Amino acid sequence: MVLYSAKNLTARSQARELLALAAGETWGLSPLPRIARQEGGKPFFPEQEGRHFNLSHSGGLALCALDDAPVGVDIQIVKQWRPALPRRVCSQEEMAWLESQPQLWPAFTQLWCLKEARVKESGQGLRGLLRSIRVPFPEEGAVSLDGLWFRSYQGDGWAAAVCGHCKPPKNVEKVLDISTV
Repeated sequence: MVLYSAKNLTARSQARELLALAAGETWGLSPLPRIARQEGGKPFFPEQEGRHFNLSHSGGLALCALDDAPVGVDIQIVKQWRPALPRRVCSQEEMAWLESQPQLWPAFTQLWCLKEARVKESGQGLRGLLRSIRVPFPEEGAVSLDGLWFRSYQGDGWAAAVCGHCKPPKNVEKVLDISTV
């Protein structure tokens, strides 16, 4: 698994530029192959079996994962979410964990990213009872749960997560300032 990220995006389409750069550098795929969508909406390369990717963007940030097995990523700007959202999407155990955290919204954003990464790995999307999406609590290092690997990342004003079949890297392979690319 390899991770690429970008900052200073000014348009959503620039996230695809990150994917093109990552696929070119990692797999030698240039130009970017045709992208299709699975039934659940997950994008894939139909002519590149065994080459899996996932892409997320929020504000001026983007995160891209490439792997030889299904993978999911999410990145979010930390913000104050709707006050009722945590109770709607978190299990009782997750709510107890959130209530023990010194800052609610950064902790919730990390948990949300883990949930998004898990459903993006499966290709199912955010369907059904969101409280039932099982993820580990955010912590340092990679964590295994239900045969999948998870890792949380965070920085100044953002949180991110990856979910896949192999242990995620400690660091992002390449961080790009998209305004200079």
